[in-house]
Amino acid sequence: MQDQGHSKAAVKAHERTQDAAYLLRAAALPLAGAALILGLFAATANAQNVGEDGLIRSFGISTFGELRYGPDAPHLDYVNPDAPRGGEISFAWSSGSFDSMHPYTRVGRPAVLSSVFFEAMLEGTADEIGSAYCLLCEEFAYPEDRSYVIFTLREGVAFSDGSLMTANDVLFSYEILRDEGLPSFRASIPLTIDSAEVIDDRNIRFNFNPDAPLRDRIQSAGGLPVFSQASHEAAGIPFEDSRLEPLLGSGPYMLDEVDPGQRVIYARNPDYWGDDLWITQGRNNFDSIRIEYYGDSLAAFEGFTAGNYTFRQENSSQAWANNYSFPALENGTVIREELPDGTIASGQSFMINLRRPQFQDVRVRSALAHMFNFEWTNQTLFYGLYAPVVSFWENTWMAAEGMPSEAELALLEPLRDLLPETVFTQDVYTVPQSDPDRALDRRQSRRAIALLEEAGWTPGDDGMLRNEAGRTLDVEFLNSSALFDRIINPYVENLRAIGVNASLNRVDNAQLQQRQRDGDYDMITDHFPMGYEPGSGLRQYFGSLGADESLFNVPGLSDEGVDALIEVVVDAETREELDIAVVALDRVLRDRVIRVGQWFNNTHWVAYYDMYRYPETLPPYDLGFLDFWWIDPEAEAALREQGAF
Repeated sequence: MQDQGHSKAAVKAHERTQDAAYLLRAAALPLAGAALILGLFAATANAQNVGEDGLIRSFGISTFGELRYGPDAPHLDYVNPDAPRGGEISFAWSSGSFDSMHPYTRVGRPAVLSSVFFEAMLEGTADEIGSAYCLLCEEFAYPEDRSYVIFTLREGVAFSDGSLMTANDVLFSYEILRDEGLPSFRASIPLTIDSAEVIDDRNIRFNFNPDAPLRDRIQSAGGLPVFSQASHEAAGIPFEDSRLEPLLGSGPYMLDEVDPGQRVIYARNPDYWGDDLWITQGRNNFDSIRIEYYGDSLAAFEGFTAGNYTFRQENSSQAWANNYSFPALENGTVIREELPDGTIASGQSFMINLRRPQFQDVRVRSALAHMFNFEWTNQTLFYGLYAPVVSFWENTWMAAEGMPSEAELALLEPLRDLLPETVFTQDVYTVPQSDPDRALDRRQSRRAIALLEEAGWTPGDDGMLRNEAGRTLDVEFLNSSALFDRIINPYVENLRAIGVNASLNRVDNAQLQQRQRDGDYDMITDHFPMGYEPGSGLRQYFGSLGADESLFNVPGLSDEGVDALIEVVVDAETREELDIAVVALDRVLRDRVIRVGQWFNNTHWVAYYDMYRYPETLPPYDLGFLDFWWIDPEAEAALREQGAF
């Protein structure tokens, strides 16, 4: 794990291989074949018409405003529709191995991008918030009350083996994900979708749970990946089993080569059914995508300098500041750039496991937060390149500030008996800035000690804090990367200086993953990747129902006040209502101190061999290097002639 966990674009793609299609984590890399949309959608005037049967018919849907693209759009604004196709893009992965090509089961560890084979009815864009357009579907129709939706498949949608997709495949995919998929699918699907039925080969109807929020309904059905029923049944492998032969999908890429734990290569399907769609123009430009696995980031960096792979998104400030001086960079073979990143901070944090008895008191959790010196860490270790993660919606207009506004209070007051008084009487919870010139800030230490004493933790004869039962305050940091030791160790030392029995336990990736799945950890680094238009997926990250079952509620939060505010967010009907509800939720989540925020960067640090090209204006919400970048064939030929890789 590096400063930012891992390459942000690659992380987003990898997360999609494990997450439910309509959870908040999935609205990232808009690679065709992974059209997983989480927004909160409402049809707009330029996208819909009402048929004689009274149903609203549309090719696209947006939350609170006009769609950017009309039915006659030739292509997305941010792509180069004339981009040449060909060549390979390759990058490294050093955050663990893989032993499966099946991303929709908890068994095994799926390869990066192993959901690239699958598409959904709806596809998002990288220059809009909360918009989606038909991909597999030709159109969709629904009544005004959104009690159901009917998707009409495009003619000629084909799986990668050439067999045609039918509504039966869509029904099969929905049912098997609901019954045998990841726990997040099993938990979330019934909350929104009541049932589904095939009308004919090209039409399928999803009937919605009458209690489901209106805004989550169409995208919940439209975001489900679709598999081939015939292929799955012919394989004879239970859906929940790990496998190296992937399920059959309809996406633009197929599996070309797999060497478990070493490498995976995806090849573009030359017969991809969707090549002529407006929404795919200028995309899927590489003939192959190769991912090289390394045991650690240092080895991965050396692999890049040696030309073993050709694109790198750096996530270590130390490496970015000091390591980019190798010959290929100095002679112009490799380009080093900082490109704008307009997305919400990933929410990378030290997660506190509320399932542990020693962390039940919020004062204990707050004391832990006071002892992480971000300012010293940033200045000493990160060359001052980062900003702190404070809000759950960091770097957006939805971050809570100061005291609650009148609009917030209108939402919070009815829930007063479920919320701490501090939500109403104090500025939004923020850890005061620490001294950047010394790792141990004595003022923060005094604050932390006072909080711990209030919570019943007092120094013993050995100087270690103990409770009434004589037990020490144990805090184990679970980590799998040697490079992250330099960040955790000073934090551990700060905690030990005030009597906390803190320690760092470095384990391998398999142990880390299993212990995280089992909830067997004290503090662990993970992410809270929020969206601009959050909805029911919040239940998976923060809801009580997901405290023990969801892989995404890492702290195990179970709080009635938070549950109630999540429903306010889900039920918001306007942009203004949504923004206020999210700010209020952010305020309450921060008050509960379920994590210690780390840091974020609002630029992409990239280095690549000088053959890759990208549009002059990049979209605000995605770097898109796997999606709409391309290779200059003349530049590639010159590099190969030089023996650059």
